[in-house]
This record gives sequence, C-alpha cells and structure tokens, in this order.
Amino acid sequence: MADKKRTEPDWQDVRVFLALGRHGSLSAAARALLVNHATIARRIQSLEATLGEKLVERRPEGYVLTPAGTRALAVASDMETAVQTLGRGDADGSPKGLVRVNAPPALSQGFLIAHLAELPKQHPGLDIDLATDLRPVSLERRETDIAVRLGRPQDGDYIAKPLGSMAFGFYGTNAVCKQVEAGGAPVFISFDEMNTYVPEAAWLVRQHSRARVAFRANNQFAQATAARTGVGLALLPHYIGRKEKGLRLCRFDPVPPPREVWLLMRRQDRKDLPIRTVVEHLMQAFVSERALFDA
Repeated sequence: MADKKRTEPDWQDVRVFLALGRHGSLSAAARALLVNHATIARRIQSLEATLGEKLVERRPEGYVLTPAGTRALAVASDMETAVQTLGRGDADGSPKGLVRVNAPPALSQGFLIAHLAELPKQHPGLDIDLATDLRPVSLERRETDIAVRLGRPQDGDYIAKPLGSMAFGFYGTNAVCKQVEAGGAPVFISFDEMNTYVPEAAWLVRQHSRARVAFRANNQFAQATAARTGVGLALLPHYIGRKEKGLRLCRFDPVPPPREVWLLMRRQDRKDLPIRTVVEHLMQAFVSERALFDA
C-alpha cells in the first residue's frame, strides 16, 4: 500500500526552517542544530512540499525568506514557543525550567548576579544561565531569552521595558582624588584596545586626549578593582563606585551623560511563566536599588 501523503507539517522540518530563517545560511543552521548541510536542505524541501509554497530563496549573500516564508516563520516561532512552554510550570503554578539572561559584564558582576542568584532559591524548579558579553547575543536567534541592554533599543519586534538610568562619576582612592582635586594631572583607568568603541571609553578620549591611561581592562568592574590599588582614576557607574570599599567619588568634572538601561524579551514569550518570573524580579530589583544608579 502506498504511503499516505502527509498534509501536516513535520515538527522537525519546522525546527530546521526556523534555524535557517534565523541564521540565513545552511552552514550556520547546521551548526546550530548539530546536523549536516544535506539534512537542512532536505528538511526545507520537505516543508515546502507539505505547505505547497516556496519558503526560501538562495542568493549570493545567503538564503532569504520569500513573503510566504516570512509568514511561515512567524507562525513557526509561535509553535516553537508553545512547545517550549510545555512543562515550564509545576502543578502549583511555580516556574520551572531554564531561563537565559544576557547582559554586559560589569552590570552582571556588579549588580545582576546577586539578584538573579536569589531566584533558584525562591523557586527550586527555576534555573538561571547568565551570559556576560560586551557584544550582545541575539534574541531573534534564541541565543538568549532576556537581554539587558544599555541604550534605547532601535528596532526589533521585542517587548522593551525601561529599567532606569545609569549615571557615572570618577572614582579613586582618597590619595588619588586629593591629588586630582588639588589640580594635579589625572592618570586614568579605561577600557582595553579591543573595547575602545564603548561610549565611556570614546568619551574619555575626547575629553582627555593627552592624558595617560595607566591601566586598561575590558569592563568597569575590573577597572574598579584596579582603581583600589591607587593606579589612577576610573570612570565608573555609580552602582559600582558607591559599593567599592577603598574608593570615593572625586570632585572632577565633567562626566558623561547617564545611559538608559533596558530589558528586552521576545513578544511571543510574554506568557512564558519562567521568563515572566525573571523579568518581574529584575524590574523590581532595579526599582528597589534606583538610588544606587542615579546621579
């Protein structure tokens, strides 16, 4: 007897289509799913045959979605969210499962770790994965579930929630601050050469182009540690400088304008209980600690 023609999509075909739509190439999708190129191509052909529509087109710059593919990707994303939501809540309504958070390293080390580590104690079924990187990872490609970003988001179909503003000041040991406040030439601590694009690093170069930078590190939490040795002044967010024993705020102006802190999540995850639990916890943490961040 001949096999009955399949009229409903195979979930594995959908998973492959999602990966190709997000990554844009066979090789990137294959790496993400740990399969070979042939499997990706075969699964895409299978889904197109099932739906009766062309979903992707191959171009020199990679694979792009057709209009039908764009519509299908939105539906497939909703399907993925529904599948992942299964089993993410206990019978008593407690959150259950892994939630991945991505945030800049200084903000993570100086503030987020202490607050996020409370959640698995409060909810034994909830696990947290905190990834720290100056270069943000992708929400769209599901490399993270929640992103904490500095600066107002410019685009993307995300839910963006303002967490407050982050103000700055120059911090140093009492001896270093006294010298600078008396008119001595400042010596600075700043970002390493790989991170000169960071707004605070660029601002410091513009304001003090001829000043010596005696120590460089890739994040402000590390720079605060260096400042405790007395090697120089560090331009720090107040939430770091105010908590560092051995440092004080120097009377040294100007300072860069505050930066906005935002929380981003995928719109389709707004009903996911574990993700929503982490979002609400983070928003409350920033509200309760607002004085630590403000000028």
